[in-house]
Amino acid sequence: MVMEHTEVQLSTRKADGYVIPAGPFNLVAVLTDAGMIGCGAFDVKALDAFSYPAVRISGVATIDDLLNGIVKEANTNAQARGIKEGMTGREAAELL
Repeated sequence: MVMEHTEVQLSTRKADGYVIPAGPFNLVAVLTDAGMIGCGAFDVKALDAFSYPAVRISGVATIDDLLNGIVKEANTNAQARGIKEGMTGREAAELL
């Protein structure tokens, strides 16, 4: 089991995508210079304590799943950047 790193091209910059095999599931996240979108295993509300914008998208196993998935939860710091539940992961990443 090896962590996978992928460069994700956004409209004006690049982000880092990570897939970490964790037994029967993958931890999946895309990190921008300002925040992250992550799979359902991440507690995005807890990241508010660090003033770190973060969103959660459930049911993903790959970076493509994450970018094409629908935001289920956005913490306060992500909402302040205009991110709303129902957006795609890619739309959220563009705002982070």
